[in-house]
Amino acid sequence: MKALTQLIERLGEKQISGLGLGLFRIAFSLVALQEVVFLFYFRHLIFDPIPYLDRASPVMHILLIVWMSVLVCLALGYHTYRAAILNYLFWIVFVIFTPMWQDFDGGFDQLMTGTSLLLIFLPSSRRLALDPIRLRWNSPRPDLAESSPRTVPQLAYILPLGITMGLLYLDSGIHKLSSEFWRNGMGAWLPSTMPYYMSPLDMSFLLDHQSLEMLIGYSVIAFQLVFVFLYWHRWFRVPLLLLGMSFHVGIIISLNVYPFGFGMLVNYLLLVPAACWNRWEKWIHVPKPYLDVFYDEGCPLCRKTVLVIRHFDIRGAIDFKGLQTHHEGESRLARIPRETLLTDLFSIDHKGSIAAGLDTYIRILRALGYTYPVALLLSVPGIHLLAQRIYRRIADSRQRQVCDETCALQAPDTEPDSHPWGGFLKKYAGTPRKRAYRIARILIGILILQLNCTLHYGILYRWAGTQPKDPALALLDQASDSVINVSHAFLGISPHALYLHDHFDNYNEIVALVYRDSAGHEEWLPFVNHEGRLLTPNWGRIQSMWANVAITSHMSQDRLEKFARKVTAYYSRDMGINLDDANFVIKSKRVEVPTHWEPELRKHNLSGTWTDIGVLTWRNGLGRLTLEPRPDAAKPRDQKDTPRSLGIPPPP
Repeated sequence: MKALTQLIERLGEKQISGLGLGLFRIAFSLVALQEVVFLFYFRHLIFDPIPYLDRASPVMHILLIVWMSVLVCLALGYHTYRAAILNYLFWIVFVIFTPMWQDFDGGFDQLMTGTSLLLIFLPSSRRLALDPIRLRWNSPRPDLAESSPRTVPQLAYILPLGITMGLLYLDSGIHKLSSEFWRNGMGAWLPSTMPYYMSPLDMSFLLDHQSLEMLIGYSVIAFQLVFVFLYWHRWFRVPLLLLGMSFHVGIIISLNVYPFGFGMLVNYLLLVPAACWNRWEKWIHVPKPYLDVFYDEGCPLCRKTVLVIRHFDIRGAIDFKGLQTHHEGESRLARIPRETLLTDLFSIDHKGSIAAGLDTYIRILRALGYTYPVALLLSVPGIHLLAQRIYRRIADSRQRQVCDETCALQAPDTEPDSHPWGGFLKKYAGTPRKRAYRIARILIGILILQLNCTLHYGILYRWAGTQPKDPALALLDQASDSVINVSHAFLGISPHALYLHDHFDNYNEIVALVYRDSAGHEEWLPFVNHEGRLLTPNWGRIQSMWANVAITSHMSQDRLEKFARKVTAYYSRDMGINLDDANFVIKSKRVEVPTHWEPELRKHNLSGTWTDIGVLTWRNGLGRLTLEPRPDAAKPRDQKDTPRSLGIPPPP
């Protein structure tokens, strides 16, 4: 405990660039935003008990729109801490109280929940955020107010990596050791040969090389088992960064579970060495400003304009100078009357050329670099004339407020003051040693919760099953499961036994849905195609619903009926099918999921013949599934007595 406390204290005192943390906040927000947009797009399929027939509350749709707005604020770094808290609460509410957890989850929600909680406490708004502007906006002299801190403790990088990725990888690696096809080196190969999981890209050039697939499979296991022990050592950061990014890019391009791949990939922004961010900032920074801009220090609008432009001038290409302070010593402006200088924003470039008004703003946009296209657009004759009129109207109507000694400079609000729990943090943070000690205790608590989860599903479940006969084991199992339900829901701590033998053993049958009209003509739903692949955009959690819950190694007729009703009702609206009288054929095709490598397995699983195994009949808005008797079909299992195929516990 003492050594851990000292390490945390040392990492908390060392300040490094906050650029990587700011990029992480933006990237994470964009990944979460695309997922919420996905939820909104599929809101009727996910949240309606029966899409368009038995609808969920419209409040759900409003909440999704509010959630999108929160994530936009989080990406922009506007009221960052409040946005982070609201984002975390949204994940909790939607995961616990909607079908997202039970029917539409593939491990992605737990990753996002845990990261969202951590983001509340990270100083991610110090770089690439609007909060530094917001905190100085109402200062009497925002153009001269003290800048907000631009560095962050190194601990802000190390902790999220250890909690979000280190423990996740370790848990996943331990589970992989119990899976036969992972032990055979086929862990990365097998899911990519299964039609429900593969992406549209034909990866056969990799899948048909056994030695290469074995190398990838064993490398993934080794990487996951050692990551948490090595990532915080400087010499291992770059190798781990390159390996980890390659693995998750591989997931994105080879499988159709891209949200999880992107959700993990953004965390690697925290693994980039701080020296790389420093070199990048030094590389883009110009040795000498391209432009000198003179502004009226008695104009509140001008002072705020200077604040905004300085904030976005990441290259240091513009040097702002107050007219009242620098006019007398600036010979280049001597020919222009002082009264004229106060009416516009004047600029002088490195060639000594003077510009004013809108032309100065065009120069500023060019000097910033990344806004150069906007400068070109404003230079177009017709647009330039319109922009000039707008600028003139604003400039001529602005109010002046001369600042004297009463305009005392104010330091920007510190981050604890802007934090919703600022008072609590000030009161209980204490000395650096006390803060480090409290963080160490929290880390130990998180480690205990993760170990409970890993041991429960990695050892107890595999040894004693879901219902241990021994009374002591049964009591231990119940207590452990109760703790897991809480940590799973609120901390995102869950087993990461994804795509193991529990899931693929005897998973030899895939199912598709086809509409058959009264004349006997068949039309495939835009869901599962003739090859058995799930079509875009039915990926991510929609893929998880169908491939991990509805269709498993032992199909349950009740669950197949439930999700077949949802899918057919959802797509019938776009296909113009009347559910008062409609028939959908349930087709089945055999696939192979061996534990050892087989050549051209992807091609084999995409081919094959479909067989009709049942009919989903809709009459007067009610759907009923009828399956044909099949002596060779696997017996349906009792869903109540079997854990979910991904090893994720049921909701509390």
